[in-house]
Amino acid sequence: MSFAPFDWIDSEARRRAAAGLVRTLRPRDAEPELLDLASNDYLGLTRHPEVTAAAAAAAHRWGAGATGSRLVTGSTALHAELERELAAFCGFEAALVLSSGYAANLAALTALSGRDSLIVSDAGNHASIVDGCRLSRAETAVAPHADPDAVAKAFGAHDGRALAVTDSVFSVDGDAAPLPALAEVCRSANAALLVDDAHGLGVLGNGGRGALAAAGLAGSDGVVATLTLSKSLGSQGGAVLGPARVIDHLVNTARTFIFDTGLAPAAVGGALGALGVLSREPERAGRARDVATALYTRLTAAGLEAVRPDAAVVSVRAPSADAAVRWAADCRAAGMAVGCFRPPSVPDGISRLRLTARADLTEEQITTAVATIAATAPRQTDADVS
Repeated sequence: MSFAPFDWIDSEARRRAAAGLVRTLRPRDAEPELLDLASNDYLGLTRHPEVTAAAAAAAHRWGAGATGSRLVTGSTALHAELERELAAFCGFEAALVLSSGYAANLAALTALSGRDSLIVSDAGNHASIVDGCRLSRAETAVAPHADPDAVAKAFGAHDGRALAVTDSVFSVDGDAAPLPALAEVCRSANAALLVDDAHGLGVLGNGGRGALAAAGLAGSDGVVATLTLSKSLGSQGGAVLGPARVIDHLVNTARTFIFDTGLAPAAVGGALGALGVLSREPERAGRARDVATALYTRLTAAGLEAVRPDAAVVSVRAPSADAAVRWAADCRAAGMAVGCFRPPSVPDGISRLRLTARADLTEEQITTAVATIAATAPRQTDADVS
């Protein structure tokens, strides 16, 4: 009898290929050859000399790795400094640094919910939030996108501990959540509000302090934020910010904190360096927003269907998954990298090019980007079902 336990993978691969959903790794060179509108380096800090010097200095002093979990040997004075600086910058009482933004969302959702509790999650939330809800063992209600009334209705049908969770800026279309209205719904229901500010930090709020600071909610008793260090701060890692008692609770109960190796010192140092640059140059946040607005305005003027950005993500709709792949490839051949979002990464099934505005893009680069996207746009004949 033949033994082929993975034959099913071949049929799955054929199905993906037929649907135009094959994904491939494409290692990039150390020196960028393409105009970059694909990365999440919103503030242009990942190669900033002060940031890279801080990362190198941390590696030299503390070693290449954290050596263990945060509760064993993985916490350094550098980690504690970053937690203090993040909390102070964003306006929260305390912070906890984890190995990724994904791990931060899993930590917050699993530690702050559980059996007999309710999580109400926005339909457009990031996959890390979806997975955190699944792992939490809580009852989960998926609310229509950006609909505080639906969140209130879900709370009204539940008697017990409850939490609403949302992205601050949704990564697919770049639209912002109605945070003040959601906060009011949560206050009325005595529920917590958890906000993933991955795409708000560094772009929204005074000097880039984030969407919660912009909404006047930073530091509120019932509000917890998660964020990543890998976007505006140009490094790697994640964090949870909130009241000190919430952070203490995560230290004692969050499995993705307790059982994971601590964030590497180089990443911690790089994030601290980036925070220093942003604190001295707060205008970077406004510049990223201005670049996003310029891209949107010029792309729509060229006849393309784009979503008005609330932060630094600009979404341009494609007629199909195959068309989106070809469009991104044609942009690449023309010297520009863009994101390509297709199912299952997009909850509404509509494929897109996803452009990220960067504070360091020049006027010439913005003009080139718009011209390239418009020139390579799929013809009407490509407009099959997405």
